Amino acid sequence: MSQTAEPASDVPVVTEEAKLTPAEKKDKKPEDVAEEEEEEEEYVVEKVLNRRVVKGRVEYLLKWKGFSEEDNTWEPEDNLDCPDLIAEFLQSQKAAHDGKRKAAGDAEGDDSKSKKKKDDTEKLRGFARGLEPERIIGATDSTGELMFLMKWKNSDEADLVPAKEANVKCPQVVISFYEERLTWHSYPSEDEKKEDKN
Repeated sequence: MSQTAEPASDVPVVTEEAKLTPAEKKDKKPEDVAEEEEEEEEYVVEKVLNRRVVKGRVEYLLKWKGFSEEDNTWEPEDNLDCPDLIAEFLQSQKAAHDGKRKAAGDAEGDDSKSKKKKDDTEKLRGFARGLEPERIIGATDSTGELMFLMKWKNSDEADLVPAKEANVKCPQVVISFYEERLTWHSYPSEDEKKEDKN
């Protein structure tokens, strides 16, 4: 089965004629060569690189044999005659996806608690990320320990960090958090007390 397609772009075409050696071309009659050049030429697919769906149509990004990466094109699945290459690409995508799932600890039979623990240990959190604390957004003791929700500089992601750790690693940020939340209560002076009684 040939692995050919006609791409939509105007890149040069590879033909069977182009694959002939100079000696083979010499053996052909001039009228045969001219006739073959007039025939529509076909591209040869070297490799399927990617897949996408556009307006309900499946398209594949193709690497063309004899052409550079710059000449790669997206082609509709309907135009392609390279089922082996497509199957090979889909199989490699499935294998890569399955490999990622196993690496992330998503093997079947694991309960959700163990999955969460594995994901949490694989992804760095809090001060382990090496980011500089910007400010404390909030605090909670729902875990039985005082935790601060820390906003980091140059990051949109916030983390819960133990207050004990924050007190040591960024005391000024902790002080600022408490200062923002201070409320002062004024007590009436002795003169005001006497006036209230009258």
